[in-house]
Amino acid sequence: MEEALELLTKYGEDAKVMAGGQSLIPLLKLRLASFPYVIDISGIAGLNRIEEKGDYLEIGALATVNEIEENYLIRERYRALHEAAGLIADPLVRNRGTIGGNISHGDPSNDLPAVMIALKAKLELSGRNGKRIIDADSFITDSFTTVLSEGEILTKILIPLSTRESGGCYIKQKKNAGDFSVAAVAVNFVLDSSERVKSAGIGLTSVGPRPIRAANAESFLEGKKVNDSVAREAATIIVSESEPSSDFYGTVVYKKKVLLSIAEEAINLSYERAMVR
Repeated sequence: MEEALELLTKYGEDAKVMAGGQSLIPLLKLRLASFPYVIDISGIAGLNRIEEKGDYLEIGALATVNEIEENYLIRERYRALHEAAGLIADPLVRNRGTIGGNISHGDPSNDLPAVMIALKAKLELSGRNGKRIIDADSFITDSFTTVLSEGEILTKILIPLSTRESGGCYIKQKKNAGDFSVAAVAVNFVLDSSERVKSAGIGLTSVGPRPIRAANAESFLEGKKVNDSVAREAATIIVSESEPSSDFYGTVVYKKKVLLSIAEEAINLSYERAMVR
């Protein structure tokens, strides 16, 4: 890591970090970007660990999407992350692509940033001057734009430990298998002893220039027991917080209809899962 940071500092804007290469290589092949230097960090030891440590589930930035999908701990206790990993592209991409690369790329259509928002994750950024921790919600500021400073690399993802009172899911509507989504939503609930929503996390994919945190819907749901009426109203609030644009995947009206449907489904399913203890 020290060598990678040294090279990144040395070459500055002329260099690009590559982990699995599943986002960078296509950009280079299509001539949408060009960098004189590519710094391959995929061989750095220890950056792919997945373990619960202290108050967090710690995931190294080089953990592949496939490793995340197949990890028993994530499959059993962090369902939104497990489901999102299994819906990314195809097995070839999942075998090479990394969680750090998926998040760092800043693509509003990538699946994992919204999941990080819903799970209230924190991100560890490493540079020559040390490390800093930021909320996942503030990491991507616009399409393909992040808060990474020159010379910094995303090295670790920190997700608050799941409890027996937690439940979540990730629902993605796409046109074709392995495709980006028309719209997708990640939801995670923590319930209190009276089965009311103590904490809600909601992240949206593909319905804005960046992954969106549905903060108003989170506030609406907290303190409530979820039924069909509550879920429907929360889904309506989620749609009002989205910012979709018309493109190959559909019109604004169509995307909002899709989002309304999957948001209501995700809220109900996450609450049901949180109730099963």
